[in-house]
Amino acid sequence: MVHDKDDSTKGKVGGRSIGGWLIRLVLTAVILAIASFFTPGFTIIGMWSYLLAALVISILDYLVEAFMGVDASPFGKGIKGFFIAAIILYIAQYFVPNMSVSIIGALLAALAIGILDAVIPGRAM
Repeated sequence: MVHDKDDSTKGKVGGRSIGGWLIRLVLTAVILAIASFFTPGFTIIGMWSYLLAALVISILDYLVEAFMGVDASPFGKGIKGFFIAAIILYIAQYFVPNMSVSIIGALLAALAIGILDAVIPGRAM
């Protein structure tokens, strides 16, 4: 049987559906909200800032994964993934208004996001 490849990839970005990508973006924003509430030195103020931070972090995560081949989730590649996740969180503050991250806050937030990522289904970062 012949399959039409154009129909199988319609509405997908990078092998994922756009709806799945949007759900992941909202889930990342929720995880960032929870982490910013409980983590000292890591604050984000406002719903739009959470969504923009989730978008920026997703883009930075994609770039790190594409160029370095390293999974940037906090527990993706052990200590290396943890530190890369903290660096991504720290860099994201320069692109997101109403986001403030100290170095210790980035490390604590990477730890909190890693724990939340283990509890909540789906991959946040």
